Amino acid sequence: MFASIFFWMAVYGNRDSAMGVTRESMLTYAIMSAFIGSLFTYDVEDRIIQSVRKGSIALDMLKPVGLFGIFLAEDIGGMLVALLQRGLPLLILAGLFIQMPVPASGLHLLLFIPCFVLSYAINWLIAAMFGMWAFTAISLGPMRSVKAHLVTMLSGSLVPLWFFPGWLRGVLEVLPFPYIYQLPLSVYIGRYDWNTLINQMGIQLAWTGCLYGLFMWLKKRAVSRVMVQGG
Repeated sequence: MFASIFFWMAVYGNRDSAMGVTRESMLTYAIMSAFIGSLFTYDVEDRIIQSVRKGSIALDMLKPVGLFGIFLAEDIGGMLVALLQRGLPLLILAGLFIQMPVPASGLHLLLFIPCFVLSYAINWLIAAMFGMWAFTAISLGPMRSVKAHLVTMLSGSLVPLWFFPGWLRGVLEVLPFPYIYQLPLSVYIGRYDWNTLINQMGIQLAWTGCLYGLFMWLKKRAVSRVMVQGG
C-alpha cells in the first residue's frame, strides 16, 4: 500500500490533479485498492486442484450439499477474517501516516458496497472457472500466477484505466476486469457522474450474470468428466 501511495505522490509531484482526478482522490484510490485487495482472498482454486489431484472430488460431489457453495462460503469467511486481520489495520495505518480514505459522499459510500459485492463475485467466478482447468490439465503450474498478475494489471488495481492509451482502454472496458477494482474504487472517489455511474453498475451486473452462466456451463462439463464407480 505504501509503495503504491509513494508512487502516486511522485507521479503527481506538485500538481493538484491529473486526468480530472485530484491528488487526494488518487491517494484514496490507492489506499482503498490495497484495502480491497486484502479482502480478495480466494482458496477455491487450491481446493479444486487438491480435490482433483487427490481423487476426492468424486466423493465430494456425492455429498448432499453444493460443493462450490461450500467453497464460496469458506472464501467469504476468509474475507471476513481478512477484514479484521489486514483490512482494518491497513485503513488505520493509512489514516495515521497518509490520509483518511474518505468517500466522495455518503451516497457514494452506499453505492460502493453493492459494487464491491459484485466485484467480489466477478473475481470469485473467474477464480473458480480457472480452477476447473484442473479437471482436464495435468498441472496448472505457473499459469495461476500469470492469471493473478493479469487480473491485477487489467482491473485498474495498480494503475487506473484512465491513464492507459485510448485504444487499450477501449479494449479493456468491454472485458470484465475493470469491474473488479476500478469501478468500485471510481464510485468511492466520485469519479463518474450519475448517468455514467448507473450505466457502469448495470454493465457490472450484466457481467456478473454472464460469468455465472458460463460458470454453471463449465461446472456441468467438469462434473461430466468425473466418473464415480461402485457408488
